[in-house]
This record gives sequence, structure tokens and C-alpha cells, in this order.
Amino acid sequence: MKPIDDLAVALFAELFMADQLARARLSRVLPRGMELSHFSVLNHLARKQEERTPAQLAKAFHVTRGAMTNTLSKLEMAGHVHIRPDWDDARRKFVSISPSGRQARDAALQSIAPVIAGLARKVGIEKVRAALPVLRELRSELESDE
Repeated sequence: MKPIDDLAVALFAELFMADQLARARLSRVLPRGMELSHFSVLNHLARKQEERTPAQLAKAFHVTRGAMTNTLSKLEMAGHVHIRPDWDDARRKFVSISPSGRQARDAALQSIAPVIAGLARKVGIEKVRAALPVLRELRSELESDE
């Protein structure tokens, strides 16, 4: 392999391992019964502050519609989201975060914030700040290839 290939493989190996370890660590500190996928959807809905269709959510999270439907069903059973039909097109639904969902999202954020802030401090704030543009550019390139 060429040196550039070795570098690229090493970069993505580190990204994959960091992702796996971060997910495991955050999953351990989330409130009881909350999964990382639940928090991610609640956080997305809270930030967007508008209804989304399950298809839009699936696309935003790069998962199948079936996987998103499963996550949304669990969130609806917990009372964290409201799912309503589209009054103009009965085949389509809209999802919004409920007050309970906002509380659950806020509780989850309070539990994970110290973990991620602690990691950022250990690595060094300047190193984190320097890494962000590179990671954003990688994400942007990966999204544009779809």
C-alpha cells in the first residue's frame, strides 16, 4: 500500500474505534431506559423546533425507515414524541417532540455533558478546536458522496 493509503486507513480506523468507544461510554451514563438513538432523535427534534416526517428523520440519521420507525415507536410509547397524520396525505406522518421528550432530552444532556466535556479537557481544548474543521470537512465529503 502507498503511504497515503496507510494514512487514510489509520485515520478511519481511529474514527471507527473512537465512535465505538464514545457510544459505549455515553450509553452507560444515559438515564435508565434511554438509548443513544433515542437521545439523538430527541436532540434533533429539540434543535430543529419543527415537525419532521419519519422519512426526513431516517435520512438525517442515515438509517433505514424501518429502523427509524422502531426508534419512533419506542419514543412514542415513552411519551417523548407526538406522531400525527398529515391531514393532506394520510400516508404520511409528522413527528414532534413532547414536553416529556424535552425533559428526557435535557436530563440525558445533563448526564452526558460532563463526560464529553471531561474528554475534551483531557485531550486539550485547542486540539479539539483544531480537529473540528477537519472532522466537519470529512463529514461533508461523506454526505456529498451519497
